[in-house]
Amino acid sequence: MSQFAIPKFPSTVKSLHADLKSRVQKYFDEQGINSTGNPTLFTKAIIMVIALVVIYIHLLVWTPVWYLAIGECILLGGLVAGIGFNVMHDGSHGSFSTNKWVNRIAASSISLLGANHFMWNMKHNMLHHSFTNIDGVDDDIEIGILMRMAPTQKKYKMHRFQHFYFWFLYMLLYVFWIFFTDYKKYFSQKIGNVPLKKMNMNDHIEFWSVKVYHAAVFIVLPILAVGWVSWVVGFFTMSLVAGFVLSIVFQLAHTVEDTVFPIADIATNKLPDEFAAHQIKTTANFATRNKLVSWLVGGLNFQIEHHLFPKVSHVHYPAISEIVKNVCREYQLQYIEYPTMRKAVVAHVRFLRAMGRS
Repeated sequence: MSQFAIPKFPSTVKSLHADLKSRVQKYFDEQGINSTGNPTLFTKAIIMVIALVVIYIHLLVWTPVWYLAIGECILLGGLVAGIGFNVMHDGSHGSFSTNKWVNRIAASSISLLGANHFMWNMKHNMLHHSFTNIDGVDDDIEIGILMRMAPTQKKYKMHRFQHFYFWFLYMLLYVFWIFFTDYKKYFSQKIGNVPLKKMNMNDHIEFWSVKVYHAAVFIVLPILAVGWVSWVVGFFTMSLVAGFVLSIVFQLAHTVEDTVFPIADIATNKLPDEFAAHQIKTTANFATRNKLVSWLVGGLNFQIEHHLFPKVSHVHYPAISEIVKNVCREYQLQYIEYPTMRKAVVAHVRFLRAMGRS
């Protein structure tokens, strides 16, 4: 493990990434708009956060009849995922607002949900966005022995059935994230093979403060208010919904039958493509014409645009996607896009089946 070396991107004479950035910046200059969020995004963020708080209070204080309570817990799970997609995600990339402190507040909404921002920032912003679909570095494809998410990962007999049982495992993401993987990263001081950045005292205090808050608000208070059995049913209903929604959206963007899983050259430790081409080949869009899906998932169905321009708010992805498509045609790169979410799910299932059988 100590000898593990993060792969490098090759340098090129003509930079695809520079060309893309130049054309997209020209679009914003011509439109006279900022590349960050707008009032529509701010309104959506406020609605989602208020809805989460109101439903939480209603469940604990008024305690509706069981079937209504189950429905509210399902909505709560959807809101946990929605806030993650629409508020925390843009905030953590610095694209929510032009003001840094507003971005910090938006990014800190991950604390509201019980997860740690320090771990997320390194896992997602630094590793996943830089080294997408690279086994051993991209933690998003490291699920352990239960699933094979890349051609270079070891195959077990159980993987022949992973395209059947993945639904259940995806539901567990939120619970494992909050109660296991954050702690694993914290105590091992590693994400996969990659050492964590050094945590200062404030990072340690924030980590434990969030975990204590989450236990108090989502475990202790609900048990005191509605009892153990009702809490178990409600909490796991919320968590399973949140886990599945979070999982499926992120997996549809990278682990589908048309995306690739690059391997660095053994001698040079360099990847086969420069950064932008790598992102385009390892990423897929889905249901981009479905405005409801785009609204709910925070534009993460425009994942190609997001990986190329993470500091651009998702509200601008539909517009700049046309620029990216044109550039892909010029550079003869496949722009991977599934017209509907159903077709993207089918492509993901086929990928899982192939990984389990190859």
